[in-house]
Amino acid sequence: MLIDSHCHLEYEGLVEDQDAVLARAREAGVKGFLNISTKQAEWDQVVGTAAREPDVWASVGIHPHNADAHADLARESLLEATRHPKVVGIGETGLDYYYDKSDRETQQKLFRMHIDVARETGLPLIIHTRDAEEDTAAILEEEMGKGGYPALIHCFTASAEFGRKVLDLGLSISLSGIVTFKNAKDLQEVAKVVPADRLLVETDSPFLAPVPHRGKTCEPAYVANTAQFVADLRGTSIDSLAAQTTENFHALFSKTKAAA
Repeated sequence: MLIDSHCHLEYEGLVEDQDAVLARAREAGVKGFLNISTKQAEWDQVVGTAAREPDVWASVGIHPHNADAHADLARESLLEATRHPKVVGIGETGLDYYYDKSDRETQQKLFRMHIDVARETGLPLIIHTRDAEEDTAAILEEEMGKGGYPALIHCFTASAEFGRKVLDLGLSISLSGIVTFKNAKDLQEVAKVVPADRLLVETDSPFLAPVPHRGKTCEPAYVANTAQFVADLRGTSIDSLAAQTTENFHALFSKTKAAA
């Protein structure tokens, strides 16, 4: 039994047929879903789905693409949103210098605020980073010096060096369907060596459908394909990898135990 640790059930491509999307995933052996928000306007909808579905949990946060539109977001607003019993994580947040859709300083400011709320609540931080390894690592390390907090690099595509840095800081790593792509050789090498107790799997659906579904709208059922590929890479069974990543998910997102 698997958990999709990062999906966007309210996004176009999934929300129109959400019941069927969830049914297909459950049939494929997916027993839990973390429904991720990327802007404040989504929070009620994301949390509402989690409140309605016993095996769905929610996160609240601001994606770096949306940082400019949330430059004045009050810390208390984010903190208050985390108090819902089905909100188990904070994010996704982080830095994206590839698209640069928001001012970099604003991205950094909001990233630090999310970290601060994660530190206060104990809820894990769900981090997006693209073409921003140096600044992401520096902020994570500096903020860790102020007091520890749980965190996860979602949809990991960064360098092996960055992977070592975040693992040394105690973070976990989640792999998406990108790891199945033919041109993802470097990522596949990283996937082989992530410590077993620090590994999660995800779809990031409706994006990044894994082989053999490339080109289709991704959905949570496809986490089974990614998990099988990673299990093969690591020389383990799918059952073993599913059990380990599910255990890791509940250990990291510990509020899921109370919200189940």
